[in-house]
Amino acid sequence: MASLRSSFRHIRLFSTTSHPTNPLSLSSVKSKLRAEHDPDKALEIYKTVSNNKNYTSPLASRYTQDLTIKRLAKSKRFEDIQTLINSHKNDPKIKQENYFSTLIRSYGIVGMCESALKLYGEMEELGTPRSSISFNALLVAYNFSRKFDEVPKLFSDMSEKYGIVPDKISYGILIKAYCELSLPESAFSVMKKMDAKGIEITAVAYTTILDSLYKNDKIEEAEKLWKDMIEKGCLPDVCAYNVRIMNAHGGKPEGVLGIIDEMSNAGLKPNIISYNYLFTCYCKNGMVDEAKKVYRDLGCSPNAATYRLHIDCLCKNGEFEEAYKIFKKSVNKNKIPAFGTIRVLVEGLVKDKKRKEAREFMRTVKKKFPNNFLNAWKKLEVELGLNMDEESSAQEKPSAVAAAP
Repeated sequence: MASLRSSFRHIRLFSTTSHPTNPLSLSSVKSKLRAEHDPDKALEIYKTVSNNKNYTSPLASRYTQDLTIKRLAKSKRFEDIQTLINSHKNDPKIKQENYFSTLIRSYGIVGMCESALKLYGEMEELGTPRSSISFNALLVAYNFSRKFDEVPKLFSDMSEKYGIVPDKISYGILIKAYCELSLPESAFSVMKKMDAKGIEITAVAYTTILDSLYKNDKIEEAEKLWKDMIEKGCLPDVCAYNVRIMNAHGGKPEGVLGIIDEMSNAGLKPNIISYNYLFTCYCKNGMVDEAKKVYRDLGCSPNAATYRLHIDCLCKNGEFEEAYKIFKKSVNKNKIPAFGTIRVLVEGLVKDKKRKEAREFMRTVKKKFPNNFLNAWKKLEVELGLNMDEESSAQEKPSAVAAAP
């Protein structure tokens, strides 16, 4: 009942009555939402983007919708998610299949695949045409929900029921489900079917199977598939090379560097995932200085994983003060690593008698996350005695009233 009241309390956030006029950039929307973990404030940002008539980027709208729904899901406000998505049914754009498909997909990213299926069944009622576009969105929703075992039956049943002709993307999603189920043989069977029907096998499909083969230690089969891919004229992209790097990064750095050179010679630029694997490889081999150089010389923007890897590497090397500097940079970029990594950092600061930095660290965490995410941090603060430090500090300072003239 509380959740239902919550839905009504926030219903005005889903309305489309106000019309802001200032254009918004995708980067500014991303920056605001990444920094905002409070679901109510995320909803306010969502409303601003949705109602801004000068801002028409479908990519930004989808990003805002997805991240807002994730914020609600973290707070277990699933009825609010239903209310938000249902509010779009009165939008004239609901008759556009692409627009409708973003709603199906959004249910999937928070594991609400049954709601996605129900919404898919309402397309006739809402006057929205069906094709492989919405069909693919439904399949993706089930993959996002990790209902991989249900995807093959859904693929067969829905395509037959609604007369949908699956396209190369549909088959790619099916391949993804089989690979997640560790059934690469079934994925190969899908590829044969595509080949027989004259449907293009994309680099994404090849990469998905490569990833599965490497993860299941089927190295020879993976290398054979790589050769087949190239022989059939399907040029590997950066993601495909990164899968090979992923397999090599547990060995010597020379192996990773060799694939990066191969990628560069093919006219492709390594991305942050490529460099993260190289960084990890150096750390595993105890080559901390080389790992730091990778970070210094990055040819692209670091992501949250980069900061996590760097902080973890520095902490293992006992360089807690330097790790704290990297943490502050991650905060400025709204790419804060997960609890496990930065717990080691704050414990290291306390161990090194850097209590001032540790207190600053805890204050930063409290500002960045709403109260419902802070229980673990509050417990750690008590364990490390940092809450007592703050109390002592407060007692030593004269109150604002006493200090006033």
